[in-house]
Order: sequence, then structure tokens, then C-alpha cells
Amino acid sequence: MANSDELIASVGKNSNDTAALVWSVADDLVGAYKPHEYGLVILPMTVIKRFHDCLLPTHQAVLDTYKKVEKLAVKDGFLRKASGYQFYNTSPFTFKTLIADPENIVDNFKAYLSGFSDNIQDILARMDFDSQIKHMEEAGLLYQVISDFCTDKGDFSPEKISAVDMGYVFENLVRRFSESYNEEAGAHFTSRDIIYLMSDLLVAGDESAFTEDGISKTVYDMTMGTSQMLTCMEERLKQMDADADVTVFGQEFNPFTFGIAKADMLIRGGDPNNMQFGDTLSDDKFSGYKFDYIISNPPFGISWKREEKEVTAEFKKGTAGRFAPGLPAKGDGQLLFMLNGLAKLKDDGQMAIIQNGSSLFNGDAGSGPSEIRRYLIENDWLDAIVQLPNNAFYNTGIAT
Repeated sequence: MANSDELIASVGKNSNDTAALVWSVADDLVGAYKPHEYGLVILPMTVIKRFHDCLLPTHQAVLDTYKKVEKLAVKDGFLRKASGYQFYNTSPFTFKTLIADPENIVDNFKAYLSGFSDNIQDILARMDFDSQIKHMEEAGLLYQVISDFCTDKGDFSPEKISAVDMGYVFENLVRRFSESYNEEAGAHFTSRDIIYLMSDLLVAGDESAFTEDGISKTVYDMTMGTSQMLTCMEERLKQMDADADVTVFGQEFNPFTFGIAKADMLIRGGDPNNMQFGDTLSDDKFSGYKFDYIISNPPFGISWKREEKEVTAEFKKGTAGRFAPGLPAKGDGQLLFMLNGLAKLKDDGQMAIIQNGSSLFNGDAGSGPSEIRRYLIENDWLDAIVQLPNNAFYNTGIAT
């Protein structure tokens, strides 16, 4: 089995070329977009091009099948079988044929996007990409942006860029554009060395992992971002057992990172319904679920005032809710995420969760944070605390 150092060294080997492509696109957006708006174009375009390159080998087969089943009431199954994925595109256009007709680029590109299956339409709608197409059209940029993604550096085919590498590309894009927004400290992006450490700790602490004939596990990330923690955890389990049955679940509140996570799940052949959109604290999409593993890096130092009504109502449910032990100060909701995870663990489940140092000491005796710590310790649920290096996360030097 490859060790973590080897995985960290190998992952993202294509990211340099991809970064060069991304920033060449950003150069074309200067003037029409402000720097913090570049991601509104580049993130959806990268997702679209990844879909395009995955579907390209079976494009003609899908078109042929579509001609045969076009008039049928139910045709999704036939088209998915033809594409080899859980999604498809029935448009005759490809990126190469789009740039071959610059005069009609806007209408043709819209026709291309409308050819995607409904599950892809949902992703693009959440990213509000229609408004960006109109903006690029008005600025005369659409043809150039599409052309930029037609270069060799814009080849996102699975043969050239693996799912893990593509995830690394997406994470880097999200980080770059989040930083241009000056997003809250600790609100995004976990480096691969930390993710692999968490994965290894989960597996090492699971006495039941190898007692069966094979590994069969569920994995949940309550703040999944682009879902790379889930991808790495699945990768780790399948290194130990190539036939491991691993089912991943995640929830995310940011429409862009949610779209990327759902796209990744579709491409890898998993169940996209396991990727849910919404605020975990106020709109729990996995009520009643129990998981073998939970791996998560929830935001720290961020207020939960927006979710106060729902969180307080959940607290008043007592042990029937997720937050019975207590509520933290409204300025930092990270302990609420910890309680959410505990409520969703199987009796022999394991959780690796990142928190900043304040979880260890904030709050006087009898306060919400103190009672949450008491709950953890008196139930003997705390296996280890690992101090990570300072400056391990972008935008913050806070100890974690």
C-alpha cells in the first residue's frame, strides 16, 4: 500500500499546467470582471469542460441513441448507458465545433449546455451560470474563454487527470478565489497531508475494519466543500481492500463547491443524491443517519447567529436532538459541528474533525463549551488530540 508521503507527492501532478490555463483565462477577464469575480466564470467553466472531456469518447454513441429514443417518454436510462456515466449531453456540439463557428458562439454554447441531463442542469443553475454567459456575451468574451479551454492544457479527460488530481485542481481554484474574497479564516481548503493524516488515524483506530470478510463502510463529511476528504478516505480504504464497499455522504452550503462535489460524484459513478445542499446546522439533510466514519473540517471562528432559531429549537429537543449537551458562544459554531458528528456516529464509529485550539478551553465551568467537553470525556469518546503546525491553513495562523 502506498504511504501518505507517496500519495502527497503524486497528487496534483497536473496542477501546474492547469494553473497556467486558469490564469490565462483570468487575464482575459480583466476589465469586464473584478478579480474577486473571476471564479464566477472559471469554476463553472472548469466543471463544464471536465464533463465535456469525460463524455467525448461516447459522444457519437449518445447522439445515435438519442435519435432512436428521442420520442420515448422515458429515455434517461438509454442515454446514460450510451454515455457510460450517470449524465449525458444530447447536443451535437463539442468545444472544438463551438470555436469553429465564432459568429454563432453564444447561441451554440447555450444549445450545448441545454443538451446536458437534468442532474447537470441542477449544478449549473446553483452556480447561476446563465448570468455569467450574458455578462461574457455583453463584454465580447465568451468565444475567447471557450477557446482558452480548448488548449492542450485544458484537457481534463480522465485518462490525463485522475479524480484525485482533478479534485486537487478544484480545491486550488476554490482556494485562490476564496482568498480574493478574503473569506473567513479556516473556512476552506484542507491540504492533502492533513487529510491523509486524518484518514490514517480513522483507519488505525477502527478495530472493526478488518474483522469481516471485506471492508464495508459509510463515510460522512458534514462540511464537504468539494468533497476531497471523502475522496481521499475512499481511496485509503480501497488501497487496503480493492473490493471495499465504500459509500460516501456529504452536505455543503456553498453552491460552487457543492456543484463541484456533485460533479465529482457523478463522474466517479457514485450516487449524487448522497451529496446534499444546505446548511448543516439549520437544515440537516441526514437526520436519522448513522455512519462508520466521519471526516470533516468545519469552519471555526464563524458566528452561528444566522442559524440561531433552528439550533436553539434543536437544543430544546434534549437527547432527541443533536445539541443536547450544550450550546457554544454565538461567535463560534465549531463545537456545534462536533456535536452533529457525534449524533451521527454508529456505536463503533470513528470521527476525525479539525477544530481550532479554543475548543479545548473556551467557556467557564458550567458553560455550553465546558458541558460539551464534559459530554465527550465522561462518555470516553476522545481518543486523541493532535496539534497541527501553525499556518497549516490558508488565511489563518490560528493553532488547530
